[in-house]
Amino acid sequence: MAETDEILVSVDSVSRFYGALCAVNNLSFNIHRGEVLGLLGPNGAGKSTIIQMITGNLSPSFGQIKINNIDILDHPKKAKQYIGYLPEHPPIYKESTVDEYLRFCVKLHRVKSNEQDETIKVVKERCHLTSVENRLIGNLSKGFQQRIGIAQAIIHSPAVVILDEPTVGLDPIQIREIRALIRELGEDHSVILSTHILPEVTTTCDRVLIINKGDIVLTESTEGLQKRMQSSSLSVGFLQAPTINELRAFPGVDGVETLQDGYFRIHHNPEIDPSEALVKKSVEQQWRLFEIRPEQLSLEEVFVDITTEELNHTHQEPTEAVNS
Repeated sequence: MAETDEILVSVDSVSRFYGALCAVNNLSFNIHRGEVLGLLGPNGAGKSTIIQMITGNLSPSFGQIKINNIDILDHPKKAKQYIGYLPEHPPIYKESTVDEYLRFCVKLHRVKSNEQDETIKVVKERCHLTSVENRLIGNLSKGFQQRIGIAQAIIHSPAVVILDEPTVGLDPIQIREIRALIRELGEDHSVILSTHILPEVTTTCDRVLIINKGDIVLTESTEGLQKRMQSSSLSVGFLQAPTINELRAFPGVDGVETLQDGYFRIHHNPEIDPSEALVKKSVEQQWRLFEIRPEQLSLEEVFVDITTEELNHTHQEPTEAVNS
């Protein structure tokens, strides 16, 4: 996506309390035009509370939220004009046809009368709904119903599109289609994607914000997140295996595990990769190295590691989160 310097969502020192319970704790982050932000966190982390505050359905206890530079508390109607929202369960009327429902949506968003036909046409094309425009929504697949939900969220060309679990319950083909549509939306809007599906982050988002117990525990670009998935260990296999002591002698090696069938796992300093030295030594000593590859953590392992870390209270300060 072509991210710009234009900030469309600004969350500044926002907290939300339910009695004595702090659901969201002093969060600050910005979202720019042309950026898809993945909002992640375990159940009860505060994701839904954040979305409700950004959409204006819930007031923060402290702090300020601006949509397209408009304070959502001071000018709620004006700010909400720039928001398109798809909740987890799309707000669709299944007894209506696709065209009837979209006609209702353009009127609801006060699109000018002389622009309504063209607006409906464009959003149907964008969401690939033209082929089902005269069918009852209740007779369509869930994939099409999700598309209709996205269509109602973008029909008024909002600056900010918020999608809550947009691919839950879809089959693989439908998921791929919805993800492609989200990436397309990210070219013109700011998109907030709240999801429990971790691979959706790396395939769809530009940046990820992980929330745990109301705090930001990670804000990172997708590229940076993928780098975190690179563990500092190698899987190596030899036909004429060296001794563990010989492997431990390589610069940067912190430990060696013996595996099966001539394989070893070599743990090393992240700053010192012994791969080149291993290959060279193997040729010299005729160890007959047949495989060497860096091991990679799964996204799930990175997520669990971050959200269960005991030092969560040492997370990045909000100003750093904004500039990442």
